[in-house]
Amino acid sequence: MSALPSNARCTRWAKALCGALSAPLLFAAAPAPDYDIVIKGGRVLDGAGNPWVYADVGIKDGRIAKIGHIAATGAKDIDATGKYVSPGFIDMMDQSGSVLLKQGAAENKLRMGVTTIIGGEGGTPVSAREISQYFDDLAARGIAVNFGTYYSATQARVQVMGDAAGTPTPAQLEQMRVLVDTAMKAGVFGVSTALMYPPDSFQSTEDLIALAKIAARCGGFYATHMRDESARLLYSIDEAIRIGEESGAKVEIFHLKAAYAPGWGKLMPEAIARIAAARGRGIDVAADLYPYTAAGTGLEGTVPGHVFAQGFDAGVAKLRDPALRAQLKQDAAAGSVPGWSSMVEAAGGWQNIVLANSYHDDNVRFHGQNFVEIGAALHKDPADAAWDIMLDALPNRAFALYFVMDEGDIEAAIRQPWVSIGSDAAATEALGELDGMGLPHPRSYGTFARVLAEYVRNRGILSLEDAVRKMTSWPARRLGLADRGVLREGLRADVIVFDAKKIQDHANWTAPTRPASGIEHVIVNGVLTLDEGQHTGARSGMVLRHGCAG
Repeated sequence: MSALPSNARCTRWAKALCGALSAPLLFAAAPAPDYDIVIKGGRVLDGAGNPWVYADVGIKDGRIAKIGHIAATGAKDIDATGKYVSPGFIDMMDQSGSVLLKQGAAENKLRMGVTTIIGGEGGTPVSAREISQYFDDLAARGIAVNFGTYYSATQARVQVMGDAAGTPTPAQLEQMRVLVDTAMKAGVFGVSTALMYPPDSFQSTEDLIALAKIAARCGGFYATHMRDESARLLYSIDEAIRIGEESGAKVEIFHLKAAYAPGWGKLMPEAIARIAAARGRGIDVAADLYPYTAAGTGLEGTVPGHVFAQGFDAGVAKLRDPALRAQLKQDAAAGSVPGWSSMVEAAGGWQNIVLANSYHDDNVRFHGQNFVEIGAALHKDPADAAWDIMLDALPNRAFALYFVMDEGDIEAAIRQPWVSIGSDAAATEALGELDGMGLPHPRSYGTFARVLAEYVRNRGILSLEDAVRKMTSWPARRLGLADRGVLREGLRADVIVFDAKKIQDHANWTAPTRPASGIEHVIVNGVLTLDEGQHTGARSGMVLRHGCAG
């Protein structure tokens, strides 16, 4: 056999060398996984109230790519054997509007399985004209959960006419309407009120109807902390329903409660009946609640509302005047009047009001004590003790826990199909610290886990399927979030994996910052954010702008 020409030998060697070099390159270019995440072998609850089914869930590019048998692996596989897989929970009454600008981790929320929060009982931390930029700033900083918000009717009122009592002129009311319209076009979900507190309490029903009509133009809400959740609860429900009926806005009643010890067992059934009747007439009204017997709010709830009729600063001056203080104590002792709901009367006395956060070194020793005990220690009337602590805290807001609710009423309300869950609490800057409001209430760490542990597993008040529906598809449908709230192929991948036997709230009245357990994995917009109970540092949450935006 004759020798190969030199150029043929070079060609053969080149092919061999090329083959040798290409082998590792071919290995490195192996096909990418079919899915970013595959959740294997879990009991899948779709969020719509259906019974669970065994299935795998494949997630790709932020969305649910497949539900069923998945043979392929993902870039990340999660073994959900013996666990439940459900949509992420939606917190319908959140308070994180300010704290997310400082810290977007929201770990206390994630550890409860929450992937979406709706804030704004007190409005936005910026003016109506700044909301669009505020949303952009949140997105740029990065948040670990999805966030939407309401705009407060009182924000508009105070910007136009200050914080004193009074009736707006037609021109002033029109300015308020323009501000609400600006906020709606920026993407808020509606207009909110907190009518128990001045200056919110100075707004008339008619003025609120006028503002709610602006929100209603594009399917927005009138969302309300009602004027009175105590003795005049039924009146307040009627007012909220009327505002919805005459404005066309959807009505969301924040933290539904019968906060009046003399009315326990009586007011809540009637409240439920009135809301159900309104829904029967075609009025889109519903409510949320948190599953605790104590409310948490500022000590100003014990001060007669008329004190602040000339504004907050003038009210503080009155509280500091010894001569006026004596008359104010008589007014407070007389109990609720139209326009002011006494939290002392609602709680059944000062012995059921506990100091939670005084913001003052001299008063820290009284945290966890009721005001009968505090008054005795200071040799003061409980009202004097409370108001002096309130004044000592300024410019901060001193907080108390008001034990105003009955477990039987909570059970009756949570059973209603139109009731969702809202924590009335903020995200925290760091796990184990107080929430962004500075309020030591266990709801900031325990709410959603408590629903599953106490009302599903321990008491059997709710089925697991219905409890999950209340925290997923139902609020999503109310909010118009058509791409969230259920596990369905093509929708956003907000998904959690939890152990129904182990899920537990650990926060309580004496240790309110203990994180919940049993939520093992949380995925937000397709990104693993809680992995085996640990925050990954991901910031894949989205700012949710309502349909009026743009």
